[in-house]
Amino acid sequence: MALTLVVANKAYSSWSLRPWILMTHFGVPFEEIVIPLEQPDTKAAIARHSPAGKCPVLHDGEVSAWESLAIIDYLAELFPEKPIWPTHKAARAHARSIAAEMHAGFAPLRVHCPTNFRRAVRARALTPEVAADVARIEAIWSGARQKFGAGGPFLFGAFTAADAMYAPVVNRFHIYDVPVKHGSRAYMDAVMALPAWKAWIDGAAAEPWRIARYEAI
Repeated sequence: MALTLVVANKAYSSWSLRPWILMTHFGVPFEEIVIPLEQPDTKAAIARHSPAGKCPVLHDGEVSAWESLAIIDYLAELFPEKPIWPTHKAARAHARSIAAEMHAGFAPLRVHCPTNFRRAVRARALTPEVAADVARIEAIWSGARQKFGAGGPFLFGAFTAADAMYAPVVNRFHIYDVPVKHGSRAYMDAVMALPAWKAWIDGAAAEPWRIARYEAI
């Protein structure tokens, strides 16, 4: 049975982007269901697919996985021939660690710079807490690149699950015109040049739904 990925609006759902860009980049075929956020029937629509009441959710026949990182791990088990995680043990441990750090942290950045893939690029002043998040993320990127990234432009050379986990941060840094180091900008440009990234951006641009509180920032 074909895989089905249930996502929220492409314009606003950073969590949905993560498995979507991974599956698209690695050529994993899937059907897509988009549930727009903050509509009268949103809660009921998501509840039909997700026991947690959140997107994204992956359905594989009778099997379901939710939470972006769990979906990515399920895909890595389902398609072991695809280099979803780095193949070298040390690199894979590092990638899993920084992916988990992304999944669990950086709340100030998330709140202050909400995701909006349609937002025009314009700067927003950063609080000290957000600036600290930015510094930590840049250190994560540069550390992975220096230790494991010699084979290509991504965190571990080739694109992996770690890059998928940080893809929404690339959007945040870009649209809020966050000052970053040259190496960070080069990494961001590499992610934004991916066909899968461009396909997501095109999908976000085509959506009819608007959430005023995100559009106003």
